[in-house]
Amino acid sequence: MGVNARPIRVLIADDQVPFAAMLETILAAEAEVEVVARATNGREAVELAERLEPDVVVMDITMPLMDGLEATRRLRERAPAPRVIVLTESDLRSDAIRAERAGADGYVPKTQIVTRLRAAIVEVAAR
Repeated sequence: MGVNARPIRVLIADDQVPFAAMLETILAAEAEVEVVARATNGREAVELAERLEPDVVVMDITMPLMDGLEATRRLRERAPAPRVIVLTESDLRSDAIRAERAGADGYVPKTQIVTRLRAAIVEVAAR
């Protein structure tokens, strides 16, 4: 990260609190990333994104009250709309297609978070 560059502001949305905490710990080790909040459902993710205006939302697909795909659709309607990276427990191509149709900018299976999440955040934030 350059001297005057600000970190990429990230909102984590996942209803599994221990998993979200682990994500935050992984991302906290990255100098170019700042986790600004965590949401436990899609509705809360939309509300926090409106208030905090993160650069990127890391969004689980399966959550209560509003799933990650519907939350992604709602975030895409906002201006400025954050970039969204959808997470899911499966590696199914159908999940990636559903995420793309909802307006997600990226997709990372939870099995590949350690190797791919940081790069995905940096990539979509640069768009």
